[in-house]
Amino acid sequence: MKTDVTITINGEPRILTVEPNDVLLDVLRTTAGVKSPKIGCERGDCGSCTVLLDGKSVRSCLVLGIEADGHDVTTVEGLDDAALAGLEHALVAMNAFQCGFCAPGIVIAAAELLGHEPHPTREQVQHAIAGNLCRCTGYEPIIDAVLAAAEERSVTA
Repeated sequence: MKTDVTITINGEPRILTVEPNDVLLDVLRTTAGVKSPKIGCERGDCGSCTVLLDGKSVRSCLVLGIEADGHDVTTVEGLDDAALAGLEHALVAMNAFQCGFCAPGIVIAAAELLGHEPHPTREQVQHAIAGNLCRCTGYEPIIDAVLAAAEERSVTA
């Protein structure tokens, strides 16, 4: 039986009709038309579908759409300038991604970390992105880019 849910997606309240077993990933991509969360493993292992649910990162393939009713969901498209400050530039400058499939999940995880910990250690960055698989570049350029973004933020602050 279909149900209407109200989910604020990237700051915009949306009323969406979902099936009880629709996962948030499918609701975002198919019903709401938000394409940055990627369909990967569909069991929470790869991190490519990571979004922020009320400011906390979750695997959208493991959350039912009806569980997001009344909540805020933020995808890469909804990250503000403060969350992205220096991060995009550092990721590009350090050639952190090749194919880019993992990028949305990693950017969400990194933005969440930098939002809570402005001066992370290498180990904190490793822990923050640990649930995101990258098969192209490995993790060193990504970790270095997140650390560089944190450094840039502290210099400009």
